[in-house]
Amino acid sequence: MQNNVYLAADFGAGSGRVIAGWLEAGRLQMEEVHRFPDRQVRLGARLYWDFPAMVYELKEGLRKAATMGFQAKSIGIDTWGVDFGLLDAKGELLGWPVCYRDERTKGMQERVFSYYLERADHYGVTGIQQMDINTLFQLVSMREAGDVRLREADRLLFMPDLLAYFLTGVATNEYTIASTSELLDARRRDWSTETIRLVRLPQRLFGSIVMPGTVRGQLTAEIAEEMGQRQIPVVAVPGHDTACAVCATPLEKGSAFLSSGTWSLLGVELAEPILTEEARLASFTNEGGVGGTIRFLQNITGLWLLQRLMSEWAARGEAQTYDNILADAAESHFEGTILVDDARFNNPPSMERAICSQLTTTRQPLPACKADFARCVLRSLAAKYAEAIMGLNKLLPTPVRQINVIGGGSQNDLLNQFTADATGLPVLAGPVEATAMGNILVQAISAGELSDISAAREVVRQSAKLRQFMPNRSASLS
Repeated sequence: MQNNVYLAADFGAGSGRVIAGWLEAGRLQMEEVHRFPDRQVRLGARLYWDFPAMVYELKEGLRKAATMGFQAKSIGIDTWGVDFGLLDAKGELLGWPVCYRDERTKGMQERVFSYYLERADHYGVTGIQQMDINTLFQLVSMREAGDVRLREADRLLFMPDLLAYFLTGVATNEYTIASTSELLDARRRDWSTETIRLVRLPQRLFGSIVMPGTVRGQLTAEIAEEMGQRQIPVVAVPGHDTACAVCATPLEKGSAFLSSGTWSLLGVELAEPILTEEARLASFTNEGGVGGTIRFLQNITGLWLLQRLMSEWAARGEAQTYDNILADAAESHFEGTILVDDARFNNPPSMERAICSQLTTTRQPLPACKADFARCVLRSLAAKYAEAIMGLNKLLPTPVRQINVIGGGSQNDLLNQFTADATGLPVLAGPVEATAMGNILVQAISAGELSDISAAREVVRQSAKLRQFMPNRSASLS
């Protein structure tokens, strides 16, 4: 049994896991320690994250690692973006964090840009795709509702920051996760104090920014003893899961990354942000990466649509396996497509009805079976990826030549082939566990076991099995 490992705590919007990783002969070895659900709970009018359960599962992962014989060198935590918790002056949590799919921000974007900010000028500072779910609009909605928690709050911590705080007692904001908020100055890599002032938020909420690889602190003595671990460092890995995943993407010159999961994030890695009006109108965002880099990308609704369909069918007693539904979708001849980022797909009571609604609006035939629904979703995602690639090519000095698909969606061969066909580009699929790999590799850089991100990506090339999909020039998604 390997004793000295790095522990990656990776929290997704539907599930989380703790994974142990170590370097051996130039390759990354990983073993899953603990897997658990991440739950959203509706209480009254609000949709919350079950944060006490998240802390419990994180500690359970540490405990299980110890019982499995893993003595950790350090631990890093990554999550989805934009959501946060608030601490009072005594360091107590002021209520559970609210989920980004909650409806409190409905209409808030229009209000902010009518009364407080000018869209183009604001994008020229933050460079963030303006979406209702962003932290900016969540906070303004709290202020305008007179939410007492905002008045009493002393610090804002994003989800990975908050989890790390309850392990260490140290409150810091990691750069990549803070960059999703629409409150960071993209050029300075620090808070935009002017934006915070203009939208009338308390400046005290926004603490020091730390870069990926920084040691936040150590496990408190109480938690270390309770979990059977040493007082190991808690490293500020890229807190945003996509930033972690991009670290483990074997990018070559001219490659774009496509992090494929509940969300699809498609873009390129740059040295500096692109803050032009053309980039704003094309819905591109400038989020933080390792080494002060910029992930210039589009946030696109991803396999959430298919996930919701699968849940809906299971609730009706018509459960499908992914293998079966994808095989059936490959045989389907359904040609309808939807606009995957339509607001009706955000959190509908029925995803089937929402898809039929948009197909009806656009005067297209309706799916006749489950395979038709699945094929419609996958073809529509591929069409959206092609649109995003065209948008990127208008803004970059040289066009994208290849797409690297990472994350769970890299296992979806049908979607990978549709993507190659729609974009006309080769698709390189893998690694599947890119987020956990990136989390662990940044810890290895922090510990001095790897020199930099280039060395980390070489480890990925040696460790992961990558598969290529070439475009079928005769295929069409139009």
